[in-house]
Amino acid sequence: MFTNEYLTKVYTKLEKQYPFEPEFLQAVKEVFTSIEPAIEKHPEYVKHNIIERIVEPERVIQFRISWMDDNGNVQVNRGWRIQSNSAIGPYKGGLRLHPSVNQSILKFLAFEQIFKNSLTGLPMGGGKGGSDFDPKGKSDAEVMRFCQSFMTELFRHIGPETDVPAGDIGVGAREVGYLFGQYKRLANEFTGVLTGKAICSGGSLVRKQATGYGLLYFMDAYLKDNGMSFDGAKVVISGSGNVAIYAAEKAMELGATVIAMSDSNGYVHDPAGIQLDVIKQLKEVERKRISEYVKAVPTATYTEGCKNIWTVPCDVALPCATQNEIDLASAEILVKNGCKAVGEGANMPSTIEACKCFQDNGVLFGPAKAANAGGVACSGLEMTQNHQNMAWSAKQVDETLHGIMNDIYKKCVDAAETYGKPGDMILGANIAGFIKVADAMVWQGVSY
Repeated sequence: MFTNEYLTKVYTKLEKQYPFEPEFLQAVKEVFTSIEPAIEKHPEYVKHNIIERIVEPERVIQFRISWMDDNGNVQVNRGWRIQSNSAIGPYKGGLRLHPSVNQSILKFLAFEQIFKNSLTGLPMGGGKGGSDFDPKGKSDAEVMRFCQSFMTELFRHIGPETDVPAGDIGVGAREVGYLFGQYKRLANEFTGVLTGKAICSGGSLVRKQATGYGLLYFMDAYLKDNGMSFDGAKVVISGSGNVAIYAAEKAMELGATVIAMSDSNGYVHDPAGIQLDVIKQLKEVERKRISEYVKAVPTATYTEGCKNIWTVPCDVALPCATQNEIDLASAEILVKNGCKAVGEGANMPSTIEACKCFQDNGVLFGPAKAANAGGVACSGLEMTQNHQNMAWSAKQVDETLHGIMNDIYKKCVDAAETYGKPGDMILGANIAGFIKVADAMVWQGVSY
């Protein structure tokens, strides 16, 4: 399975313990495949059993959420918070509200978050949480009641120096506001316990744009380092949430033409270039399906089924929707159509086989834990502003974010070269993120 006997032993044990957690096992396997050179070079990691310790979350919290809908009926959902690793800082990671949410998905996200947060250089550990509640189709009052019930359980497990959640899929400004208001009521304190807050309640400018902007800053550095650029490039972006919208915005600023975007139902193809103001109106204001785009822009086409977006020929593909949206077949189509670079805006949107296909065919590949770290980086900057009781300007936040993403890119490049795989950004990102956390765990001893 792995060349390293220690990694093989730990992974085999995990497979037996968690046979029904495929997403978590996939994330662990992807990391283990990359960090073998680091394990060989650092025998102290084996001596301190770092790998077996790092794959087991420090704490898995599961709870029931009871809430009342607008018809007076009591509804029940499940909630989780995975506190994965706090070796370099308080747990940090988003809350996801989606019917697909389960423990396996949240454990994979929390595991990835450990290394992503490490790469930012900020003192943040890894965590993730959420519920199988679906905010779509719910009234504001129903969402508020759910969020209040969710926080009534969660508040005892989090705090500004313990665990700082943020938004994720299904959790935007509205949901963060309801969660924050309930925490403030229960804890009787106004602290930076959540990030992604409204500006009027201690939030940071540029947070909404940060993941999308950060993705483009990372990929821009990557392209330029290889003699290419976004200027004149045709770009396909999956998704139409915050990450996709602001990746598209920054891509256009850098001179690219975004020709396709999607949602969970299908995708729109606009060869003349997606009109982002129309997408923003549909998604941020009216909360409608992307199929409505063709009513405002009749020259565009809509195709049912979001997966087929990867059949649209492009220079750069930016998967910004969800995990495993690009499988081997889709990767092969992208390669065949001449795609030169792929940057992951979502968490683990490419399968292991797809990643290998890109690398084997010379496609520049920016892995999620590095390329989409802009969101959590800006959350870290929001935490800093809250601690300072200050509000930074948009320019200061954006410039700091840009610097962090450039630094992450350099860390990945340097780690890949140091460990004998120049240009392998997956290996570089995994090792660069892992080394910092592993060293902290060794330093703190086994009792931490």
